[in-house]
Amino acid sequence: MNEENLDVTNGCSKVRTGTQNEAALLALMEKTGYNMVQENGQRKFGGPPPGWEGPPPPRGCEVFVGKIPRDMYEDELVPVFERAGKIYEFRLMMEFSGENRGYAFVMYTTKEEAQLAIRILNNYEIRPGKFIGVCVSLDNCRLFIGAIPKEKKKEEILDEMKKVTEGVVDVIVYPSATDKTKNRGFAFVEYESHRAAAMARRKLIPGTFQLWGHTIQVDWADPEKEVDEETMQRVKVLYVRNLMISTTEETIKAEFNKFKPGAVERVKKLRDYAFVHFFNREDAVAAMSVMNGKCIDGASIEVTLAKPVNKESTWRQHLNGQISPNSENLLVFANKEEGHQKTLGKPPSLPARLNGQHSPSPPEIERCTYPLFPGTKLTPISMYSLKSNHFNSAVMHLDYYCNKNNWAPPEYYLYSTTSQDGKVLLVYKIVIPAIANGSQSYFMPDKLCTTLEDAKELAAQFTLLHLDREHNLFSLDLCRRIWRK
Repeated sequence: MNEENLDVTNGCSKVRTGTQNEAALLALMEKTGYNMVQENGQRKFGGPPPGWEGPPPPRGCEVFVGKIPRDMYEDELVPVFERAGKIYEFRLMMEFSGENRGYAFVMYTTKEEAQLAIRILNNYEIRPGKFIGVCVSLDNCRLFIGAIPKEKKKEEILDEMKKVTEGVVDVIVYPSATDKTKNRGFAFVEYESHRAAAMARRKLIPGTFQLWGHTIQVDWADPEKEVDEETMQRVKVLYVRNLMISTTEETIKAEFNKFKPGAVERVKKLRDYAFVHFFNREDAVAAMSVMNGKCIDGASIEVTLAKPVNKESTWRQHLNGQISPNSENLLVFANKEEGHQKTLGKPPSLPARLNGQHSPSPPEIERCTYPLFPGTKLTPISMYSLKSNHFNSAVMHLDYYCNKNNWAPPEYYLYSTTSQDGKVLLVYKIVIPAIANGSQSYFMPDKLCTTLEDAKELAAQFTLLHLDREHNLFSLDLCRRIWRK
């Protein structure tokens, strides 16, 4: 046990009370052989563990833990999380006062151990009446770069980013939906590590940095949805991107049926991407390998397996205030402008229910239409008699939540400003009258939108997130993103 370890326990024992004490920490370190150091507002246990050789575990081995009682520390937490497997590193976020900040990150030695921790410890009652939330945590190594000149090619963007930042691994650029010779005005830059991406963001974020004479926009890219392998093994829907606007669903179906006639059940196309539903998974997988990179109406398409998305949870994702109104993983607005899409991966238009497969609980109502026949008996009902999973938008969820708590409806106040290029930008302030005199009188996101619908939805998302923090509105399955950046 080194002097640094002793300093950690001694420094905290002066201010902490309750279950945490110097003897307990020393006993834990002596029992496990792990070191413990405190730096930059977090206390690290392990990293690496005793006898570890080789590089750290790969991405996907870390979980986020939230809703930890503020007077609970490693001597109680580590034994709980050791049930799922060997801990490589346990990072507990700390206040200056000596209390923990209510959340931690636990890195296991394998992805399987991390998944087991999520299964057995999410919603685990760590103390009577106190339930923790556990979900996967991924270091974000990708930045979103906006306001890029549309005539620039991938190679030019890659070279320029390597000149101005360090650790660049790749640049992802998508062609315009209307002109395949141009990019969409944004790119994703992949870095070798989260630290490299964070340093690049810090350098570029002030808003005065220019590329090719243009002031660029820089932010974290929204991480791709992680879907467990078991769920993906059942998917029989393909996501097809980079289609021409003019390409029809009939053309897509005919092209994908060429390798096996009758294999395609149906096609749903939205703008320049589509979802191709197959009767059998085997045919979907075979078609993916055959069709990826093929040309349809002159456009080289990209084909991947579609990822099921639980939309009900997407507006809980805060990403340090980076809720993107044009994010493909967040909202389903048909924007006329192509820029500012901050998410890689498929848009959310694919229902959470794919041929009998459901998203993680709570289940989502299948979104589709049915014919209304003459003479069908219709019964008047109130929207408040429905369950919350009947609502898709955050605006409706917020109204529903206020009604269930016998509160007056939320009040929306619209504000505007003008961007440097003359665009009108909008933001809503929301007041919840029932709690207006409490800890927060109003809720307003720190992002501006170009459309009224986006601004209202974004404000409702932001409000619901903060109500979740203060009133335990939802489970904490994805709130790790609040703290990650």
